[in-house]
Amino acid sequence: MSIKTLFKHASSVVCAGLLSVSIQLHAGSGDNEAPDFTLKSNSGENLRLAEQRGDVVLLNFWASWCGPCRQEMPHLNELQARYEALGLKVYGVNVDESSAEAERAIKSLKIAFPVLFDNSNTVAKLFDIDAMPTTVIIDKNGNMRYLHRGYKSGYENTYDKQVVSLIRE
Repeated sequence: MSIKTLFKHASSVVCAGLLSVSIQLHAGSGDNEAPDFTLKSNSGENLRLAEQRGDVVLLNFWASWCGPCRQEMPHLNELQARYEALGLKVYGVNVDESSAEAERAIKSLKIAFPVLFDNSNTVAKLFDIDAMPTTVIIDKNGNMRYLHRGYKSGYENTYDKQVVSLIRE
């Protein structure tokens, strides 16, 4: 193995380790309260995040034009179905400029969980969203514990483990 290859592998391991450490530190720092907001849902009701305390909340920021967002939706449906009775609430936060585009995507993707409309990106800015999709997992006390930018197949297994650990707390 060449020095260059060895260095690449070593730097990958170090980066992965730093990432997991920062997630652990971030999760335990205590000053990561999720910003409160109120948005209208696809059922027409207003939803306020602060009123969800006591449950684990998964917020998935997405757009109808985003391929990885569309790919992730069936997995989020499954997660909601599996853990809803144990205290998980999944909410999609759609950032399309038009709610009509979002409604078409909700129907075609058969999204079973509530979708909140953030047409002006006000809530996305509160959460500093800079990638689609972005998933934020919030604990029962309203603290942001996990943040996932983007989506790759297999992330749903990570979500599953993180949700279960927060439900058990």
